[in-house]
Amino acid sequence: MMAQWQSGDVVANGIKIHYTRTGGTGTGGTGGDKPPIVLSHGATDNGLCWTRLARALEADYDVIMPDARGHGLSESPEDDYGAGARAADLAAFIHALKLDRPAVGGHSMGAGTTLRLIADHPDLARCAILEDPGFRDTPVGVAGDAAGAEQEARRARMRESAAANKRLGRDALLARIRQQHPDWHEDELGPWADSKLQLGEQFPGAPRRSDRPDWRELLPKVTCPTLLITADPERGAIVTPQIAAEAQRLAPSLTAVRLQGAGHSVRREQFDPFLSAVRAFLAQHHRQRHPSLRG
Repeated sequence: MMAQWQSGDVVANGIKIHYTRTGGTGTGGTGGDKPPIVLSHGATDNGLCWTRLARALEADYDVIMPDARGHGLSESPEDDYGAGARAADLAAFIHALKLDRPAVGGHSMGAGTTLRLIADHPDLARCAILEDPGFRDTPVGVAGDAAGAEQEARRARMRESAAANKRLGRDALLARIRQQHPDWHEDELGPWADSKLQLGEQFPGAPRRSDRPDWRELLPKVTCPTLLITADPERGAIVTPQIAAEAQRLAPSLTAVRLQGAGHSVRREQFDPFLSAVRAFLAQHHRQRHPSLRG
């Protein structure tokens, strides 16, 4: 972490949320003249998993990285780890820090949180970035018992994986991630390993009872400018070109960008193109208020 970064806790939606922040606490919580951007991490990660991107953006933005419920150093409630609860946490978090219409962004689970936030609270965010969200062909709940069985199997696998990670310890986790992803930047590795050790015991097995409605129902409610960043399904990315096109039809304010040569962790595998896309998008939607920002 950079020496000038801050960390703290707030109570939001009834639970303690831990966060790290690159900017100051200027008027209105905006870090002086730097516009705020709130980044939501993916499942089993933590806020500091955005460290590399935050270092690239901190000269121009007040980058705020909360730990989601059950992750990092935030509180772990007994249940309700769905998108609805996470979005309510995030909305309360933004109000607690008195942020003035921040940009918001998220990866995977965090992209689901971000989508639910901008759908449920259309006036809260200035713009949004979605990194390979869980936009799948099968709407939530359609497959009935089969879908329920698969979800329970997925939770069981996540519980086993989380327990195995904690048994390994930090050094072994670092060795494994270096072997599995030799192309990941060093800044990604420590936060990734730490997040696996910090993961709350409740999260891996808790039902996601607030995950509805489906993304197809949420996107038409989105009015703020939104950047959808996708990658290659054959490398593990979730969002296919067909689904990206459907997302653009459902939300006219949404722009989709596909970065080739990456899978689900787009920014970790194609960082420079990812950063360029994010910079251009943020500069465009902050330029009127902050004309000095670089594109």
